[in-house]
Amino acid sequence: MKSKLSIQLCAIVASAILMSTLPAQAADDGLWKVYNEGLKGAKYIDLSHTIQPKMPVWAGFGTPTFSQTKSAIDVDGFAKKGDAFLFDKHGFEATAYVLRTDQLGTQLDPPAHWAPEYPGIDELPATYTLRPLVVIPIEDKVAKDPGYQMQVSDVEEFENRNGKIPEGSVVFVRSNWSKGWNEIAFTKRPKFPGVGLESLKFLHLQRKILFHGHEPLDTDNTPKYDSEYWLMHNGYAQAEGVMNLDQVKETGCLVAIGYPKFKGGVGGYVRYVAICPADWKYGIAVGEVPEAPLQKFDKPLRWSEEAGTRIR
Repeated sequence: MKSKLSIQLCAIVASAILMSTLPAQAADDGLWKVYNEGLKGAKYIDLSHTIQPKMPVWAGFGTPTFSQTKSAIDVDGFAKKGDAFLFDKHGFEATAYVLRTDQLGTQLDPPAHWAPEYPGIDELPATYTLRPLVVIPIEDKVAKDPGYQMQVSDVEEFENRNGKIPEGSVVFVRSNWSKGWNEIAFTKRPKFPGVGLESLKFLHLQRKILFHGHEPLDTDNTPKYDSEYWLMHNGYAQAEGVMNLDQVKETGCLVAIGYPKFKGGVGGYVRYVAICPADWKYGIAVGEVPEAPLQKFDKPLRWSEEAGTRIR
């Protein structure tokens, strides 16, 4: 009996030892090693505006509206039809969003926005998820001319400093226009920084980038939007309404891209996050802020009729 028990104990101990070694082995397995050695300690920077009722949007589309979700039916003993779901009454709340356009806030425009023969937002490949990020600064020229459009010479100046832009990368154009985002009058000014057609052709045809992005809500300020027309009708996507580019390195960062898959969508609400080296001066790293569990606030969320959304 002892011999049999000893054998069983040995088997249990051996199994425990084997299981204890698995995490170390797994840490070096495939892309987990890339995460542990590079991405876990990296600095993460949010490049997207928060979608809210009071935000810049083209007048032709109309502004978004938020409201408290109401019960669509009578739920016996729980809610009557038309009742708003409330924390103190039902234990939870929900929000009804009326988003009158998919051209809202920080965006990812698929080419079907202008050219229906090309992919919509739900048809973009999953490979868009993570890419090298390049940030080309033109803010000094925009400070002198609010309507400045990026030129091929700006790209060449960038490459003289940093080397050739990598194929398949995402190129964001820093103009600092987004710093006026909360001033609706500012965002409606007729002059805004853009991206000239020749510079876009150079980036796509010569450098073969994935797509470019800019801070304003339009690509260029020509009468017929020449740059945007060319992009869409040649099968290229673009980012609009990006922010915080002044916190991102010109080279050496990645961009993570997340967006909902609306069937037949011709625009997209997007969360762009820059992932920069661990020694970069901006951003936060994994473990620097509460994640699981998340932070508990002193002030709970509450519905504000004035704000048209929940606030703390």
